[in-house]
Parts: sequence; C-alpha cells; structure tokens
Amino acid sequence: MKLTILGGGGFRVPLVYGALLADRGEGRVTEVVLHDLDDRRLRAVSRVLAEQAEGVPDAPVVSATTDLDEALRGAAFVFSAIRVGGLQGRAEDERVALAAGVLGQETVGAGGIAYGLRTVPVAVDIARRVARLAPDAWVINFTNPAGLVTEAMARHLGDRVIGICDSPVGLGRRIARVLGADPRHAFVDYVGLNHLGWVRALRVGGRDELPRLLGDPALLGSFEEGRLFGTDWLRSLGAIPNEYLHYYYFNRETVRAYQQAERTRGAFLRDQQARFYAEAADPGVSALRAWDRTRAEREATYMAENRESAGAGEREEEDLSGGYEKVALALMRAIARDERATLILNVRNRSTLHVLDADAVVEVPCLVDAGGAHPLAADPLPGHATGLVCAVKNVERQVLSAAESGSRATAVKAFALHPLVDSVNVARQLVEEYAAAHPGLGYLK
Repeated sequence: MKLTILGGGGFRVPLVYGALLADRGEGRVTEVVLHDLDDRRLRAVSRVLAEQAEGVPDAPVVSATTDLDEALRGAAFVFSAIRVGGLQGRAEDERVALAAGVLGQETVGAGGIAYGLRTVPVAVDIARRVARLAPDAWVINFTNPAGLVTEAMARHLGDRVIGICDSPVGLGRRIARVLGADPRHAFVDYVGLNHLGWVRALRVGGRDELPRLLGDPALLGSFEEGRLFGTDWLRSLGAIPNEYLHYYYFNRETVRAYQQAERTRGAFLRDQQARFYAEAADPGVSALRAWDRTRAEREATYMAENRESAGAGEREEEDLSGGYEKVALALMRAIARDERATLILNVRNRSTLHVLDADAVVEVPCLVDAGGAHPLAADPLPGHATGLVCAVKNVERQVLSAAESGSRATAVKAFALHPLVDSVNVARQLVEEYAAAHPGLGYLK
C-alpha cells in the first residue's frame, strides 16, 4: 500500500515513518513517497528515515520527489503536512501580529488567519489534483490551520479528507493518567473546532470520571492544564479546555509574554531547524541522532511563553513524545483493514453540533471503519463555548471566501471579526502588513 507524504521534507516526518516501522499487520504501508518543494530537505529527511529502517525487516520502501503529480499517482493514502511559506512565513505571521498588539500564533488569531489565507489556495489545488490523479485515495490532513484547511479540501474531496491533530489525544491522555485510568479504554467526550475544544467527560466502563477530577483541587492542579488555566477557572467551566484556549482566556498575558520573548516560536523553530538540516547534510553525522536531539529541544519548549505567564512550570516527560503519528496510523489501519476505532478527528459536522451547518468541519469523536470517519452523536455545546465556536467558524468561512474570491475586503472582515482582534483599523493594518510580507497573498485585491 502506498502512502504519499506531502511536506515530506518536514521535520516531523520521521515520527510518521517510525510508527509505520512498528506496524507489522496485514495491509500495512509498504511504500512511502516523500514530496516536497525543497530537495535539500528531502535528502536530509530521507537520511533520517534510512537510519530508522536499519535492521528492520521489510521496512516500507522510501522514495522522494519534487513532482507533485508523480507523488500522488497510485496513492492509497495522502498525508498532507505542508507549510506554505516555510518557517520564515510563520515568523513573519507572528512578528506582524505582535507589532500590531495582537496575538502572533500560527493557528490562533491574526497569525492563524494569515497562515490560512496563503495556505487555502495551495490546499485546494492539492485537493483537485488528488481528485483527478488518485480519486480513491484518502487524504489525512495535518496542515495547519487543520480544521480550516480540511474544510477547504472537503469542498473538493467530500468525506475522503479527514483532519487530525495531536492536541485532543494528548489532553485525553493526561486526564486519564491523572485519574489512574488506561487511556486505551477511556472514552473522551471532546467537542469543538480544531484548537478550540473542551473535554466534557471521560468515561471508563460507562462511568464519567471527570467530576472526580474537577472536585479535587489537588488532583486538578497536578497536571498541565490545571497548572496552565488554574483550578478555579476549570471548576467554573466544568470542563477541561484544549491548551490552545489559553490564548483566548488569558489573551493579554499571553500577548505580553510573546512580546517580551527574545524570539517568537516561529523564529526559534526556523533557526533550530536550519541548524538541523545543515547538520543532516553532513555525511559524517548521524542524521537520526541530530534529529532526536533537535526534537527533544523542540518538544520541551512547546508553548513555553504560555506556561511561563501562568507559572505552569516545565512540561512533563510523558508529554514530550508527540502523538499525531499514532492518530494517523490508527486512522489508516481502521480504514484499510476495516478495523473499527474511535478517534477524535476533524470531519464535516453533518448534524453533530446543531449550532453549525452540515458542512462545517468540527473536531469530535468519530467511529472509523472502511467507509471513513463518522462523527458520533454529541450533546449540545456548553453555553460558554457556543458563542466562541460560532464566531471562530464564521471567521474561517470569511477566510475561505477571501481565498476563493481574492477579495481584500473579505480578508479584512475575517481579521476584524476574530475575537482576538479588537479593531477594524487593526484588521486593515494587518492585511496591509501581511500582504507586504508574503508574496503568496498577492492574489488579494
């Protein structure tokens, strides 16, 4: 079975390949094609994968290409993890937003809108090519902003595109761990949009264990979200928010922390990964060991400004291992082998959340089988979440409209309507500054 990885020169590709190496089941992936626009990055990542495969019998065969059509032909699964504009683009997204006094983050607020505006046209082109060259393929989208990009691609691929994210998985794992439950046997009642969701219950054997956590301040404060948000706030909500909601609930503190940081996250990763790719190009260096060192530093510094502003301390060791590659592998297994699995995914809403229309992509538990991902029935959104989810979904729709029409006025509207952008004049400034910084936004007129 052929898996094509778009963004195949990306830093996290070895996580996906490592998961594939551990899969020995029938119908597993036997061929991996890496596609990227940067041949140098492809060579570096190919070296890492070759070292990973050493001593592994029947390891999936890896090839690399810069030809997108060649990469897509014959694919059973397409894993999309592209970054339009690279990490320099992310650094610019953050810089422009922070200079305007609003949040600079790659998926949330102004930075997420800018990233979406330049990513959606590329993602739509990919979706059209998949529909033409590999109509039976399933697309697994990890490209950020994941919910927005998945919705853009779904307009051309329907339910054959499914978005994934490791944030809900990590959150559910942490809650189960602190409650002494096995995450593999716990049902996580999670609902919302990508990077904008809440755990409302964690059921083990049909019993909801979340009230026990919320009722014990010491237990609640013993894991990352408890320290990040504060136990009083979590008990007021009656739910555990995705870590990205810290940008909403503590916006002023986060913006201040980001403005005071020596470098933005994007600039840090840009410089860090530049060092890795340069090191991995040296034939005398173990590319795998260089990658391992870089990944450990990357994970340890994740959301460091948020944790510092909240006094949350360092990340726990168990949370440094990632997880999206496990979601991707579980999703592929369930579809390819018709092995039923329940996963939290980004899919079209249908009738799951009544406040949103059927085509709106939401992030909810889904039953996955050979027919794809089917969202499970869910209780209505909590009252405190409804307005925020609807507002952000409306912003996503404005981004899609601007990307389709090329309307600068609609792009301004997208920024102005976001809850974390507090002025129409700031929205106009952001569009001007982003258009100047990103040639990929030249289509906005």
